[in-house]
Amino acid sequence: MWRDLLPIGRDADSGGYRRIAWTGADADCRAWFRDQAESRGLAYELDRNGNQWAWLGDPALGNAVVTGSHLDSVPDGGAFDGPLGVVSSFAALDELRARGAEPARPLAVVNFGDEEGARFGLACVGSRLASGQLGAEQAHALRDADGTSLPQAMERAGYDPARIGPDPERLARIGAFVELHLEQGRALAPAGSGSTASSGHPVGVASAIWPHGRWRFDFHGEANHAGTTRIEDRRDPMLTYAATVLAARERAGLAGALATFGKVRVVPGGVNAIASLVRGWLDSRAADEETLAAVVGEIERAAVQRGALDGVDVRITRESFTPVVEFEHGLRDKLAGLLGKDGVPVPVLPTGAGHDAGILSASVPTAMLFVRNPTGVSHSPAETAAEDDCLAGVTALADVLEGLACR
Repeated sequence: MWRDLLPIGRDADSGGYRRIAWTGADADCRAWFRDQAESRGLAYELDRNGNQWAWLGDPALGNAVVTGSHLDSVPDGGAFDGPLGVVSSFAALDELRARGAEPARPLAVVNFGDEEGARFGLACVGSRLASGQLGAEQAHALRDADGTSLPQAMERAGYDPARIGPDPERLARIGAFVELHLEQGRALAPAGSGSTASSGHPVGVASAIWPHGRWRFDFHGEANHAGTTRIEDRRDPMLTYAATVLAARERAGLAGALATFGKVRVVPGGVNAIASLVRGWLDSRAADEETLAAVVGEIERAAVQRGALDGVDVRITRESFTPVVEFEHGLRDKLAGLLGKDGVPVPVLPTGAGHDAGILSASVPTAMLFVRNPTGVSHSPAETAAEDDCLAGVTALADVLEGLACR
């Protein structure tokens, strides 16, 4: 499975992946998913929001145990973020069959669409639509950098955008959702690897997802000639933007939070022109919502104050926000009990990364498994995991599915 999926969407120059939602690479990933489902005799479904499902057993019976993740990527992302969860889910079903396990509940593998939000700026679009956290009207208003709307992109890819919206009947079938994912950090890194929080275990269980959000900062200045405009006569939004980036780093560091400006657009974008507009996107996360609100508030104030000095108008829009997610304690503790061996408990750890499991947690009981990441690097071509650890993840997921769904 991994060999078949590995070339899809890979960029020859960066070595990373560009599996952006509703593009050709995304279509190839979706075709791969359908092939995997049908080759196993699973019932394949495409829901109203473009999420893919592969069913073992009758979903109409309800109380299903669902596993899976996503196949799309950030620009030049790594091979494991998302796909590891989908590949491992199919492999875990294979393992259950090899064990002769008999499911007493329906089982399913899912590929949620546009989890990374790389195209339209909003993460977890597929699961947000399904759970009703993103309305159809809001979804129709989403635009990519070229001005293409989400419905237009879906239609061009062969899907009917008129059907998108909440899917409560489908979610009502689910009794538990378990997502396996590469750890995006080093809490599971082997002892002696330099990690200060090393556990030595190849697999861990998630306790919670930090609250996080995305904010768009628009810095409006005055376009002018770079070679003739005196420094004191300039209203340069790039200066305000740069000062805000530094302020974000400082405020987050002091609070033990995270703040990143990872995307920026400049208008008109000429080498010999002072910009009229600099638009930057802030991603910020913290262990609790109060800290997150305080950090973002300080960054906003720093931007406005610096803008006043530079003659730049600063406008800030919150584009998305996900509150803290505490995974359902009963399910989380059951997973920890199933995976603990010889009296040694499995690590239970929080994460600062958002996931479809976090979105669905408001609608169904959800849990997550993390597979060890030796470098801690993610959203990068350097993202990796050892084969033995990936196989340990498959075994752990199979143990969980057997414990939850089989006689």
